[in-house]
Amino acid sequence: MLATAPQRQIQPSSGTPFDWFASEAGQGLLATEAGAVARILRRSPPGLPWTWLGVTAAEPPPAAGRGLLLQRGQRHWVGAVHCGLPLPLASETLGAVLLQHVLDDASDPDALLGECARVLAPGGTLWLAALNPWTPYRFRWAGTGLRARDPGHWQAALRRAGFSGNSVSLQWLGPHWRVGHGETGIGATDRLRAGLALTVGKRVRAPIPPARLRLRSAIMGG
Repeated sequence: MLATAPQRQIQPSSGTPFDWFASEAGQGLLATEAGAVARILRRSPPGLPWTWLGVTAAEPPPAAGRGLLLQRGQRHWVGAVHCGLPLPLASETLGAVLLQHVLDDASDPDALLGECARVLAPGGTLWLAALNPWTPYRFRWAGTGLRARDPGHWQAALRRAGFSGNSVSLQWLGPHWRVGHGETGIGATDRLRAGLALTVGKRVRAPIPPARLRLRSAIMGG
């Protein structure tokens, strides 16, 4: 497992679609997600580290010595370490991986989601926050280059990465239109909120049962 250095302040990048999250509208959405992030980390296995990957305008959660905090730069992940993919983390070592809007552009999500599946320990949790294509709030990020995808797209991507589609839970987050009126929910009207979050666990491997003993009948001649 990679040892982490103290997190230093990272300045927002410029000239990328993710700059929208530094705006008042973007901050209004990110503020509503802090509670969801905290809940995932509270449920993370106490003996395992975790990692958070977020946009530069997002406030990282408190690491408390167990978390690796990385923010998406123009070409690399930046934070306690500077890296690309694959992540410099040992396989099956993390109790939770949190992705906060780092896939809300035109990039292919498969490589990063595959890495999440690799580094998560069996029973670990992946939390993915993304923009909601059905919300009126989408007009606030129109023309920025951000791309919102529906839950079906993310569920298919998670299945390609090896996660079970049957264990995905979905929540809607953020304001409908007015900045600062953000909440969360799972009801019908919540489908118009600005963001969505999918939570999925990595399957625990089933123990391999002992091979059944096969007895062969001996035919004895008289």
